[in-house]
Amino acid sequence: MKTETKTLLEAVRDGRISVEEALLKLKTQPFDDLGYAKVDMHRSIRQGAGEVIYGASKTPEQIAGILDSMKAHGQERVLITRLAPESAALLQQTHALSYDLLSRIAVCGSLPRPDGIGKILVATGGTSDVPVAEEAARTAEFFGNQVIRTYDVGVAGLHRLLAHREDIMSASVIIAIAGMEGALASVIGGLADCPVIAVPTSVGYGASFGGLSALLSMLNSCASGVSVVNIDNGFGAGYLAGMINHMEVKS
Repeated sequence: MKTETKTLLEAVRDGRISVEEALLKLKTQPFDDLGYAKVDMHRSIRQGAGEVIYGASKTPEQIAGILDSMKAHGQERVLITRLAPESAALLQQTHALSYDLLSRIAVCGSLPRPDGIGKILVATGGTSDVPVAEEAARTAEFFGNQVIRTYDVGVAGLHRLLAHREDIMSASVIIAIAGMEGALASVIGGLADCPVIAVPTSVGYGASFGGLSALLSMLNSCASGVSVVNIDNGFGAGYLAGMINHMEVKS
């Protein structure tokens, strides 16, 4: 994945900007102190992608301030996660952003053209897992990945999953999302030749303990190549899948 630093150096090499201009960009204050938030302006230089706004527990005014700071410092696309619909409605009065109620994700700016090495498959055990899956899928799309969605293919009806064998075996990364006993990740891990990111969800009856049962099942998976993120962490899975899908050979 191209970083901002690499792009900046290429611009100097190609004569599109001067050395002095590039130096000024690198010396710019690394964060903007808003009092209630310190907005990281060098995130894209260090990690290849700009900071993401976590919308939960923030007021619309705080989110608007962070968003304005990012845009003022040149971040053209901004992802906002876990944004309440009421906050989204208020923000849309003053900012141009799209909002998806199911995933609670808002996007300011347009999505990039997919440029990953392959496709990311997002699969769920049941329909109740779809909100977490959409958070993962939309996050991955925001970071320039082509995403295939395969929903409601849990182990209670294994033939539903096997009907998507071609997608499973051709994906470069798979995100397996399930609540209840969380068995989906192990089954997919036994079929795929790519990394599998397991996401336990809080879906299930009392003994699921709010997703803890699925988390422990996924951590104890006997399938090789399965890693696990936190309960309901669709964003984390989508971000990690995007990083894997953009891996370059480092010399």
